[in-house]
Amino acid sequence: MKLTGYEDLRVQRTISSIYMAFEKLICEKEYQKITVKELSEMAQINKKTFYRYYPTLDDLLAEMQAQYAKGFLEEVRKLQYPRDLGKSVRSFFTYSAKQGEAYDRITASSVGNYVGIRQQMIDSVMNSTWGESKEFNLLKNWEKRILLNFVEQTGLNVYKQWINQGKKESLEDVIESATALMQGGVDDFLKLNN
Repeated sequence: MKLTGYEDLRVQRTISSIYMAFEKLICEKEYQKITVKELSEMAQINKKTFYRYYPTLDDLLAEMQAQYAKGFLEEVRKLQYPRDLGKSVRSFFTYSAKQGEAYDRITASSVGNYVGIRQQMIDSVMNSTWGESKEFNLLKNWEKRILLNFVEQTGLNVYKQWINQGKKESLEDVIESATALMQGGVDDFLKLNN
């Protein structure tokens, strides 16, 4: 349930409690093993209360991902692609690094429900950013898919690797490496296709 700020204080607390419990469970176990009963107990609500706001755990997960996407899109909304790709890469990494362990588990997962939900978020972000690019829209459909897949997979894989290796490298070094790979690849691809 997306909060507008006009809800009763009890509703706001309930939703906040559900989110906190869900994030904690995501950090503790695989998504498929999380139950509404367990989540409700941790959030100190009954199951009926959970179902008043969310038909399923998948709906809660989708809402959480939508919130992540919304936050990131707010950071990159004024950027123009491909010109501001480097700024976008920096925004992705700094935004992602601030989100916490639950976000990282969802982002780094390569199997299960997180993958589909994460892909929906990525598609939303890519369509909202690259979809506005004049250079991008001059490409053929198959070229657009190649470009988006390259940008998406490169950024995501660099971030996953950083997480999986315990974030040992400095965030700045990771951003520089990802930017060099992505900016070089995109610039060369667009030159080739112009």
